Amino acid sequence: MMELHAEFRKNMQELLGNDLPAFLRALDAPPALAMRVNSLRAAAMHAAEEYMDQPVPWAKDAFYLRPGVRPGAAIAHAAGAYYLQEASAMAPAAVLDVQPGERILDLCAAPGGKSGQLAASLKGQGILVCNEPEPGRAKILAGNLERLGVTSAVVTNAYPDAISRAWPGFFDAVLVDAPCSGEGMFRRDPDARGEWTPSAPEGCARRQREILAQAAKLVRPGGRLVYSTCTYNPLENEGSALRFLQEHPDFSPVEFALPGVGASENGMLRLLPHLIRGDGQFIAKFQRSGNFRPSFQAPSRAKLPEADAFLQEILLSTDFLQHLPVQQMGQWIYAVPAELPAAKGVRVVSPGLCLLRAQKNRFEPEHALAMALSPDCARRKAALHPEQARQYLSGEAIPFDGERGWTLVTVSGMPLGWGKSVDGILKNHLPKGLRRSMHDL
Repeated sequence: MMELHAEFRKNMQELLGNDLPAFLRALDAPPALAMRVNSLRAAAMHAAEEYMDQPVPWAKDAFYLRPGVRPGAAIAHAAGAYYLQEASAMAPAAVLDVQPGERILDLCAAPGGKSGQLAASLKGQGILVCNEPEPGRAKILAGNLERLGVTSAVVTNAYPDAISRAWPGFFDAVLVDAPCSGEGMFRRDPDARGEWTPSAPEGCARRQREILAQAAKLVRPGGRLVYSTCTYNPLENEGSALRFLQEHPDFSPVEFALPGVGASENGMLRLLPHLIRGDGQFIAKFQRSGNFRPSFQAPSRAKLPEADAFLQEILLSTDFLQHLPVQQMGQWIYAVPAELPAAKGVRVVSPGLCLLRAQKNRFEPEHALAMALSPDCARRKAALHPEQARQYLSGEAIPFDGERGWTLVTVSGMPLGWGKSVDGILKNHLPKGLRRSMHDL
């Protein structure tokens, strides 16, 4: 394993004192691999049981992985039963303490683990805006939320200043999991040790200052802001938090505690790998003074398009679709969160849940709609056994004696995508980018 930079060791000696040897031993220990079970899926807990070890103390529905398991290659993963995530990385979303019906922003959201955790807390109610400035990572973020069946999320691809101009003072809570020097990943990603330089923390702290300045504009009076990093450096952690408080006197620290970790001090808490079963993380929580929640008129609900009878039945009978405005962008029909103002100057990757795509004189259902449905919502469905599910995920057609037409494909009570039943065959409509080789399943 690559040696630690001498300057990093010096910094940690100053921070930890006599605890340094225990910390260094922890960095060379295996990482604490974990998963968060997706509570948006009724059957998820049962599907994930074979991979679960002890609960992660500070995160709901989260478990460490049993040794030797490969849940990322499992059918249940494709069905959105869980999200694989390092245990400490689940702490910032837990500290934000999201409640159903709130307006939430995840400002630096990719690849989507924290966004999925926030969506689970919203329980399909409220608004979740998930932003990622890098286009490729924004697409990965959108794909992960789609797999988890999230219905209330908007995915944007913009820098923080564009977001703050579009939605000033709109959000009840904002999460800033800021880009950082990544020291907390030294155990999980040994290559990160070689990429670290003594100048990295200072450069990251400047960037964090800019991001936090924009994040402050987005929090409504009385709202809250959680700032987190996966690094140990005080310049990026306590330094960034204290500077933020100095520059934003309308914000004050909020004390909190995490089970298995401890209580914050001045609204700040560190997770250290020699003290907990997890990697490095820093969390600070602030609240803005005042108490004002701006109201916005919900967009008018457009008429649902005339799809075929089966799709129309799904669109008209699914509970969460009854309260969401419908919007068309190009070929695609979306159900969008109510009461979200126009995203002026912001590139939108996904304005909500993609329902249908217009194809000449017909509409075809989108994969995102399938993944958001409970199997009980679809009168026409194909419940596959595991071997058939592997065939489906590899792109194969499946023998199927069912009613002709669009069919929701499910496994173990969870959705996998769409098929189309024609003459005893279930034609495969899983997007090509999601198909896998049989050897990988």
